[in-house]
Amino acid sequence: MAVSIAVAFMLMKGPWTSSESFWTAFYYITILLLVAVMIPGIGAVRNGSQSWIALGPFSIQPAEFVKVALIGKLACNMKQSAGMRPFRLSHFVLILLPAALIMLQPDLGSAVIMIVSAFVILFLAGYPLSFFGILGFAGIGAFVALIAAAPYRLERIKSYIDPWNDPLGAGFQGIQSLFAIAPGGLFGHGYGNSRQKYLYLPEPQNDFIFSIIAEETGFIGATFILVLFSILLLSAFGIAIRAHDYKSFLMTAGMASMIIFQTFLNVGVVSGLLPVTGVTLPFISYGGSSLLTTWMAAGTILHFAFYKQRG
Repeated sequence: MAVSIAVAFMLMKGPWTSSESFWTAFYYITILLLVAVMIPGIGAVRNGSQSWIALGPFSIQPAEFVKVALIGKLACNMKQSAGMRPFRLSHFVLILLPAALIMLQPDLGSAVIMIVSAFVILFLAGYPLSFFGILGFAGIGAFVALIAAAPYRLERIKSYIDPWNDPLGAGFQGIQSLFAIAPGGLFGHGYGNSRQKYLYLPEPQNDFIFSIIAEETGFIGATFILVLFSILLLSAFGIAIRAHDYKSFLMTAGMASMIIFQTFLNVGVVSGLLPVTGVTLPFISYGGSSLLTTWMAAGTILHFAFYKQRG
């Protein structure tokens, strides 16, 4: 947390946050890290995914950093597109290259968050709705192909439809999450009094932290968290609308979209509205790479808010 806030402060105050060269360098460094993850002896396997680089007692997850790097790089590439036809093949190369490397790990959740955030930038830059309709149909086909390529994803879909069909297997996480949320009631069991976090619910400190929040603080506490994220969304887009230039507008909106869409995925998974996938809750879940990435996005948003205020 200390490192994350320090980095966010540097991004908020530093002139490099508005620099295209900074985001270009950051983007290509993250691409190199994604390649390094796939090299035996460098990449570490956890929970079936080779997504981490071990650095002694610490580890980093490049897929987290590339989400922020892509938004910054893509927004910089769009700065000359205002009032023009925005379509550029280079935009899709920037998106598809890290997406393909992330899917090789595999890490579907990070890839989806990154692509959706990038598409928000494309949409705001003026790409036509018909283009996104075509992409939607293509995405359905790709989704079917991904399920066919990895049978465990089909099991997750089945467990999403009926988790009680395999309560000790594919449906276990979803059921245990509901067992945490439902008994919380209006006010919860009290801080620190969760039962599900004791060997029942997998990853209670990470992907399923929202379930524990709902169990310990109830409907009131869970709603409070969602209200905070809603305020963040409204504030960030307010900053984007008042941005001093086109690049700032796109970058701020993209960073906010990444945080909020990831929140939507996490809460949707733990509440049973979406199939289980490994996605952290921004600002709250345990995990150094995830926390640092979220605060980098926040620092970038604050940079443009601060710049506008000073201007």
